Amino acid sequence: MKYFILSLILGLSACVPSTPQSRIEKFPEKFATLNKKEQALVQQGQIAPGMSQDGVLLAWGFPDQRFEGSRDSKETARWDYATTVPVYSSTYVFGPLGRRYGRYGPYWRQGYTDFGFAAVPEIAYIPYRVASVWFVENRVDAWERVR
Repeated sequence: MKYFILSLILGLSACVPSTPQSRIEKFPEKFATLNKKEQALVQQGQIAPGMSQDGVLLAWGFPDQRFEGSRDSKETARWDYATTVPVYSSTYVFGPLGRRYGRYGPYWRQGYTDFGFAAVPEIAYIPYRVASVWFVENRVDAWERVR
């Protein structure tokens, strides 16, 4: 019973959304290294050009993808933030449906299978980019997000 309660608590805590305040509490040493202007932006969950990567990490959280590169002999990076979008579809099946009558059914020796037509609904979750931040030499150069 105690393992069930522990797994329930861990499972529910994984569903708690990450906020700027929770990230500040988790990484107080990173927050302390930011200047006053960056600290104010982080507390509001905003970013601005010239902000450090630690400031963006605290304001927006960990990116879903990171890209590294070079432009004009300067180190560049791009952080992408994503969410998922459900896509609904149906699959149509004609043939054996796989429903078998078990040991206690009328055809328990033959393993009888139904034959017919069925529509099977499906849901796929597709990643969708909602924001990007471009860094030049570890400072925000530009950013964009979906409104």
